[in-house]
Amino acid sequence: MPLDQTSREVYEDIVRKNPAEPEFHQAVYEVLEAIRPALRRDPGLRDAAMLERLCEPERQVLFRVVWTDDAGAVHVNRGFRVGFSSALGPYKGGLRFRGDVTLGTVKFLAFEQIFKNALTGLGIGAGKGGSDFDPAGRSDGEIMRFCQAFMTELVRHIGPETDVPAGDIGVGGREIGYLFGQYKRLTNRYDAGTITGKNPLLGGIPARPEATGFGTVYFLDAMLGARDDSFSGRTAVVSGSGNVAYHAIAKLQELGAKPIVCSDSGGYVHDPRGIDLEVLHELKVARRGRLSEYVDRVPTATYVTDGTPWDVPCDLALPCATQNELDEQSALRLVKNEVRAIAEGANMPCTPGALQIFREAGVAVGPGKAANAGGVAVSALEMQQNAARERWTFERTDRTLRDIMTDIHRTCLETADEHGVAGDYVSGANIAGFRKVVAAMDVCGYI
Repeated sequence: MPLDQTSREVYEDIVRKNPAEPEFHQAVYEVLEAIRPALRRDPGLRDAAMLERLCEPERQVLFRVVWTDDAGAVHVNRGFRVGFSSALGPYKGGLRFRGDVTLGTVKFLAFEQIFKNALTGLGIGAGKGGSDFDPAGRSDGEIMRFCQAFMTELVRHIGPETDVPAGDIGVGGREIGYLFGQYKRLTNRYDAGTITGKNPLLGGIPARPEATGFGTVYFLDAMLGARDDSFSGRTAVVSGSGNVAYHAIAKLQELGAKPIVCSDSGGYVHDPRGIDLEVLHELKVARRGRLSEYVDRVPTATYVTDGTPWDVPCDLALPCATQNELDEQSALRLVKNEVRAIAEGANMPCTPGALQIFREAGVAVGPGKAANAGGVAVSALEMQQNAARERWTFERTDRTLRDIMTDIHRTCLETADEHGVAGDYVSGANIAGFRKVVAAMDVCGYI
């Protein structure tokens, strides 16, 4: 849907100032489009250049990372950290290590994080970072040396009350450990709350690896409940096979659904009997191997390289891989196959065209800034645990996570209803996060 004149001018200014960053442009446009009911209802939300200030990062850091491989060759990568909003607390968001990471990628992710973090209600701002370094195929020693070089620059920009990074694609427990170790070495401080996603031995919180996947399923469970539906007997297609997808599959099975598809960069596995968690864990979690090997252990499954996971008929779809992975053609296939609900486990995985198709078909969509907020929510709980020098149990964390996701669902649904777009989770999530952040910005004055 077209933007009104003021929002259009803001958007065009963003495109002009940030050329060649289509993902960031898309994220801004989607928010401006989604919050239109709030702007119509309260035109004062535009005052004091609020939209312009919201769409401009507070700080952007770009730096060189020099490291050596096992053969002694010197490599140069780029590092990024964008602090987008500190209206509600210190910058908070993950680090992504992948070859296609650019400043535009990081800005899009950090912008999305503003609204996601606001929805958690946990007093955290929004940031994101990363590098165009790809850890795939690298030895532990190479990854350690890269992480140490990356942190040597990043250290001057972070801290428990300033900016708190975590993991994202390509940055798991191993990388977080190396980053935190170098942070300790450089600062001579054990600021456990400076980095989240740590090993429990370093102050990490139980259930953090599970949090994003579990949280996505908890949000989907609430969506189904609002429609007098449940997971019982429902088939699910999950894209990805990494941390988020694996734990989403595990929780779907626990709650009574049957996940039948997962994927990686080479293709997707279709297992009509339901994904075998033990096999998936051994391949993707324990060995970091290829999903194509799944069919060697489960002969009834097929591995498809010339299609998308969304080709397989299902009741529930969970895009958990990366941005813009579910396009218009895939959305049309899902609608034709009578999909009941979509829950975004990744950041902005559905294209604008796909979202429009789902909207017109009446398919409920849980947007990433709501449905996958479980990861950052538990990261904020890890900050609480570290600040209090406590040790949470898995059960306590998981119970709190479910309560947070249920509350986010309620907030999205009530906000959408209040603004005349009942049942529209995309609008509800964006409006609720937007109103909370701009209220905090307003009381801080013109900064």
